[in-house]
Amino acid sequence: MDYSLAALKLLCGQLKDARGTPSQSALTLGGILFQRVWLQGVLVSNDDEDHLLLDDSTGIVELNLSGDFRQRQWKTGMYVMVVGGYFVRTGDIPVIKVHKIVDLSPFPDREAMWYLEVLEAYKLFYQPLIEEFI
Repeated sequence: MDYSLAALKLLCGQLKDARGTPSQSALTLGGILFQRVWLQGVLVSNDDEDHLLLDDSTGIVELNLSGDFRQRQWKTGMYVMVVGGYFVRTGDIPVIKVHKIVDLSPFPDREAMWYLEVLEAYKLFYQPLIEEFI
């Protein structure tokens, strides 16, 4: 994992536009190289202790938990922040190998603020790079 590449603040629906690169170690979104994503959403399934489903109302991703994250009690309906490696799976929902997950449920304003954070990151950082790429 190349930690010099930023974790992009994205909505789940934006992940469908990500493409592989010749190096296979990174992905690109409109010319922006990345390996990790930063998402927030509601846990909609926890049928398996190693895998959860996250929904941010624009799409669903699978969260692949490892290590200490498996020991925590993750419940359906929790609003969480996730940072992790993004992996495209053909014909299936995308998967995030979780590096960090935090329960934000005690902070009800976080969900409304998240959409503004993603919009701000897009306008300030991603859009100029994407326009330069096109």
